[in-house]
Amino acid sequence: MSRRARTRPCARRDEKGAAALEFALVLPMLLLIVFAIISYAYMFSIRQALTQAAAEGARAAAVASTSQASAQATAAVNAALSGYSMTCGTKGLTCTPTSTTCGTAACMRVTVSFAYRANNPLPNLLPDAMIPATLTFTSSAEVN
Repeated sequence: MSRRARTRPCARRDEKGAAALEFALVLPMLLLIVFAIISYAYMFSIRQALTQAAAEGARAAAVASTSQASAQATAAVNAALSGYSMTCGTKGLTCTPTSTTCGTAACMRVTVSFAYRANNPLPNLLPDAMIPATLTFTSSAEVN
């Protein structure tokens, strides 16, 4: 048997655990990146829901009577955020409907603010500089 044929199996035997060791070294960073992506995506999901809730609240307030505008706006915001189990006045969520003017017309403005960092249900794997403390969105609708 030639010398080349004898050394080949020994080389493979010496590298037997190399792949497992490399995987063990890379796995924590890979998991950190994956969970950071999930955390950031969840924040964007809540941002989108808050934006939609502010718009729904403004529309509901704009078509309601003047005495019921605030209550209708709050109810619309609560309905829009029901999938996240969030309601105005709880868990860091504030809803502020106000009547304003948009040029010469009357408008209803709804501001929805959420203390995200303090009420985030997911573990925060990102630096605080990347996650906002508060998410605030405002939407206006003209009263007809």
